[in-house]
Amino acid sequence: MDMAVGETETADLRVAFDRRLKLEFHGSKVTSDAGLLAFRELDDALGLTEIAGQVLADSRTGKNNRHTLTAQFRQSVFGRLAGYEDVNDADRLGHDPAMRWIVGGRAVTKEAASTSQMGRFETEVLTSKANLAALADLSGQWIDAVHARRPTNVVVLDMDSSVSPTHGEQEGTAYNGHFGCTCYHPLFVFNQFGDLERCSLRSGNVHSADDWRSVLEPVVARYRDRIRRRFFRGDAAFALPELYDYLEAEGYKYTIRLKANAVLQGHIAHLLKRPVGRPPKYVQRFYASFSYQAKSWSRKRRVVAKVEWHSGELYPRVGFSFTNLTRPASRVVAFYNQRGTAEQYIKEGKNAVKWTRLSCRTMKANAARLQLHALAYNLANFLRTLALPEEMASWSLTSIREKVVKIGAKIIVHARYSVFQMAEVAVPRDLFRRILDMIDDLRPREPARC
Repeated sequence: MDMAVGETETADLRVAFDRRLKLEFHGSKVTSDAGLLAFRELDDALGLTEIAGQVLADSRTGKNNRHTLTAQFRQSVFGRLAGYEDVNDADRLGHDPAMRWIVGGRAVTKEAASTSQMGRFETEVLTSKANLAALADLSGQWIDAVHARRPTNVVVLDMDSSVSPTHGEQEGTAYNGHFGCTCYHPLFVFNQFGDLERCSLRSGNVHSADDWRSVLEPVVARYRDRIRRRFFRGDAAFALPELYDYLEAEGYKYTIRLKANAVLQGHIAHLLKRPVGRPPKYVQRFYASFSYQAKSWSRKRRVVAKVEWHSGELYPRVGFSFTNLTRPASRVVAFYNQRGTAEQYIKEGKNAVKWTRLSCRTMKANAARLQLHALAYNLANFLRTLALPEEMASWSLTSIREKVVKIGAKIIVHARYSVFQMAEVAVPRDLFRRILDMIDDLRPREPARC
């Protein structure tokens, strides 16, 4: 569109296809992320940012303290929750009215932190040895705060690794032949609610199970004296004698995938012969259970096998896992198959909070950013599991971001308060009110006086 003669940059913009349409730009009065206010309410109800403020150390001096540590921490987490992958959008978000109210303090009347301020915060303040350790523990502390409102008598831990492709000369990256790219290779532990208990950034060329102790042991320690029914699942990469010896010593029931070999297949040879008769159109499943001891094992353990015959396939599909569960073989397999949700959680983290976006030069800066992504993921999952009405409970985190976070709003400022005039598209007023009501129920209540 060409500017007409005499038209200034402040004049209304028009489109050629219909001259009745005017375009106005008032960035300080409009936001596309008004739904973040619901997550800010959840943050307040659970006291999450306050927990962060208690464990993170502020090393800034002088003019760098214009924004508090908790304000910048909240801006980092909520920015990622809204889909902004790093600090490059901070200048724009600093003027966004929703982000300013979320950050609070001076940001409400001025602006939130700039790109340079957020860059220093994430790459200098958070990368100290003490703060990196505190960030790694913070997800578990947040989950403990949730458990205080949602008590549980069982914990199921799923451990898995993932890939974060990288580009350029970044410290700690390496080519991984399994993934076929230069990358980081982070390790994750989830619980049965989809909460990310702990994660760790690792070099790209390490084995999937490398450094499992540093990730798993702090999680196990948190639950050791609180929950009696404890379970663990892992794929074949975690079939390590030292791991299941450790799990047994800690009182965990586990099921871990086991790679096939000739000895294992010999135990189920009778199931590997095609059943007599015309193959049915439905899948035929057979289960077996037997004792087995690999050379590296200290003793025999129970192995469960599943054999599936599919119509039109010449050979069966065979899977093995070993376990210390005593339930029937079919139920052991069903329990292990639920581990697939961990892979879904990782996928959601990649899509919803972009935790594969680790573009800093140093590994410690990328480690800090991975933890910030993890906290954003957990905050989103807390809302999903604690404060979504039944008709929204099956939404993915991506759907929650697109339909709950991405609500457009016009802000009307009065002398004593501000009004967010929110668009009723995916989440109408009644549904948003129910979300706020469910969050309010999570607030600690003072005991009634006699």
